[in-house]
Amino acid sequence: MEAVVEHLSDYERERGKPMPTLIHGAIQANLIVQLAINYPNQFRIASEVTLDTKPDGSTPDLVLYPFSELDYKNDPSRRTDPPFLVVEIQSPSQSTKDMVSKLEPYFYFGVKSCWIVVPDLQAVLVYDSPFNYAFFHHTEVLNDQNLNIEISLPEIFK
Repeated sequence: MEAVVEHLSDYERERGKPMPTLIHGAIQANLIVQLAINYPNQFRIASEVTLDTKPDGSTPDLVLYPFSELDYKNDPSRRTDPPFLVVEIQSPSQSTKDMVSKLEPYFYFGVKSCWIVVPDLQAVLVYDSPFNYAFFHHTEVLNDQNLNIEISLPEIFK
């Protein structure tokens, strides 16, 4: 019997997660656009920012920080200040258990809210603590009560 050798890309090794797909990228872009349109100058929205979470750091798909001007002279490779929000978009190869296991380090780091986007269900789980969430899907309006954010899900999954 032969052993199966899994070859990981540099992206997968560096970030500890699968390569994004077209659907993943489109949802990520739609989220950025909707947050920017609905909350102008309220949040600094960024993708693929590495956070100094324990034990090895993490790179969520999206983060929201308080709005501020960008500091081009001080741009650390790992952020030590927690964002308000992290968003993780589930890839086809990831289980829900894989996604939920990412939450505790984010909350321990000081994140106020975590969203898990489940493309197959066109749904978002909005966590306000590691074990408490609200489920939004299809035509509903996502309501993150921690951050006072509302987004129409059809705009995210179009």
